[in-house]
Amino acid sequence: MPVGVLALQGDFEKHRQMLQQIEVESVPVRYPQDLDDCSGLIIPGGESTTLTKQMKYAGIREPLLEFAADKPVFGTCAGLIMMADTVDDSRVEPLGLLALSVLRNGWGRQVHSSTERIPLSFSDEVPFRAIFIRAPVITDTGTSVTVLAHYRNQPVLVTDGRHLACTFHPELGDDFRIHEYFKRLMNV
Repeated sequence: MPVGVLALQGDFEKHRQMLQQIEVESVPVRYPQDLDDCSGLIIPGGESTTLTKQMKYAGIREPLLEFAADKPVFGTCAGLIMMADTVDDSRVEPLGLLALSVLRNGWGRQVHSSTERIPLSFSDEVPFRAIFIRAPVITDTGTSVTVLAHYRNQPVLVTDGRHLACTFHPELGDDFRIHEYFKRLMNV
């Protein structure tokens, strides 16, 4: 079964290209029925307020919650914001898939974007090249959440054993380790 990539807004095509590189079939997800044959779902970065509106418009919010009850979801940047329990902006209606509190644009505005080297707890290889673009900051994690990577003593990559989320954009580089980690969560 293919991995779905939410294609409402954001850089969903880069995730699809990354999945193709690790030999995982993917399909764009725009409507509830697109989830039917997916083994997992990626919610890409973009704009969390826009994602909130687009999910309502497409009628995909409730089907996505039902999907996530049994299948893994991976959120990057705005995708992480959407997966959180609590967000600092009332315009965002998070899905509550991970026990996280999040501060939108916590690392700063567009001009504060950066590329940083971060070690991954599940890999002894060289640090991962993480690209932070208007990145959120995780301000709190629940006991069900395991931190897989930190930057400046802040969690930036987390999992609860089924879902995965990061505050940066792993799809913009050429390091497949985080997408491969999600592949293992899906057992594909």
